Amino acid sequence: MPDTPVPPDTGRAHTGSGFGRMLVAVYAVFAISATARSGVQLALHFDDAPVAYLLSAFAALVYIVATVALARRGRTAEVVAVAAIGVELVGVLVVGALTVLDPELFPDATVWSGFGEGYGYIPLVLPIVGMWWVLRTRRRNRRTGEPRPGGNLNP
Repeated sequence: MPDTPVPPDTGRAHTGSGFGRMLVAVYAVFAISATARSGVQLALHFDDAPVAYLLSAFAALVYIVATVALARRGRTAEVVAVAAIGVELVGVLVVGALTVLDPELFPDATVWSGFGEGYGYIPLVLPIVGMWWVLRTRRRNRRTGEPRPGGNLNP
């Protein structure tokens, strides 16, 4: 098997290193669990609560995008991570508030119901920690004066 060229280490911090590895792992667990949950809900119980189950599928997609973006290097990955985590935060706040104010809107729970109470409120805390990490990593790179690679050229 031929050797795969390894991109040079730019010395630039990225969101998937250090503490970010644990964050990527937590996002991956949520991506897998939300995908499995929504798949079962959509396949077996769609007629019971279609909006809730479609929201669970949407949450799963957001977690997948955030996981991949946090694990990759480059400015494009940072932008995608900020966007995905921002959507996640808005989703958990809006869905959480709606499920508390009018529980009958969602006859069955989603990942974001009650601000993620079914998951120990991790869905509420996770986007805050994720956004903090991405912005911290970005600031650290600006402080060190490291050049920004164009796009996602460094996987």
